[in-house]
Amino acid sequence: FGISAILISQIKMLGEIGHSFVAFYAADSGIEEILLNRDSPLNIDETTLANGATYEVFVTPAGGDCLADYYCIKSIGEYQKTKRAIEINY
Repeated sequence: FGISAILISQIKMLGEIGHSFVAFYAADSGIEEILLNRDSPLNIDETTLANGATYEVFVTPAGGDCLADYYCIKSIGEYQKTKRAIEINY
C-alpha cells in the first residue's frame, strides 16, 4: 500500500505540473495581447482561451509604485485552479 500511495501522489503531481505550464502560457498570451497595443495599453478583463485557460492583465502607468519608463504590466494566467503570473516593465 505504501508504494502505491507514493505512485498515486507522484502521478497527481505530474498532472499538476502540466497545469502549471498551461497557466504560464495563458499569462504569456495576456502579455502578447498588451504588446500588440503597447502605445496605449489597457487592462484586460478575464479572457478565456480555447483550451479553457484564462488570463487577466493589469496595466499601471509609470510613476508611484511603477518604476518603469512607461508601463508596468502584470498578466495572471489560470488553468485548473493553478495560477502563474508574468510581470514586465517598459
